[in-house]
Amino acid sequence: MNLKAIQKICYGVYIISSKKDGKINGQIANTAFQITSDPPTMAISINKENLTHDYIRSSKVFTVSILSKYAPMTLIGKFGFKSGRDTEKFADTGHRQGVTGAPIVLDSTIGFLECEVLSETDVGTHTIFIGRVVECDVLSDAEPMTYTYYHQVKGGKSPRTAPTYVKDESEPPKPAESGKYVCNVCGYVYDPAAGDPENGIKPGTKFEDLPDSWVCPVCNAPKSEFSKE
Repeated sequence: MNLKAIQKICYGVYIISSKKDGKINGQIANTAFQITSDPPTMAISINKENLTHDYIRSSKVFTVSILSKYAPMTLIGKFGFKSGRDTEKFADTGHRQGVTGAPIVLDSTIGFLECEVLSETDVGTHTIFIGRVVECDVLSDAEPMTYTYYHQVKGGKSPRTAPTYVKDESEPPKPAESGKYVCNVCGYVYDPAAGDPENGIKPGTKFEDLPDSWVCPVCNAPKSEFSKE
């Protein structure tokens, strides 16, 4: 069975957020889609290990903030590769409280939906939450980020807890002298040809020439956490 076929399905990139006991948290997700139009309902898939899962189950509300294709990798890294148990993700992230009390991300987002949970389905590692949309709006005319764009253009990887995560053992190793380096923490690949323009690194900059202060744009791991591809 070739699980890569599943990855051919089109996805977006979203920040799913919720609240619990006066606290807020959010995470990156790619599985969020409309179920019905009247009444409008949405479904999301959240890993049971994630803190956001506990918040949604407790409060019975969640928000879906739709990321722009221009969203920086630092934002995706913060919400996708860091845990709310260790990091206050919203401390330096533009947001506002929605009508449900759950946070709506304002940085690099083009729209949002607020939902009240109608039901949930246990699917092993994940829970599918179905919610009724109680509020929504468009924040920008920019294009949404697709999961394909995130992978192919932004160079992003899927965290282990993502519904679409597939451990790839089929591809042969690439030459050690490709010049590319892989983050041992999140799997981000630094490609000298592309550089890291979002953080001031011009295309053509070798990994060895990166300043010691440079960190992984996805998870903030230091250079010492990178290995040759």
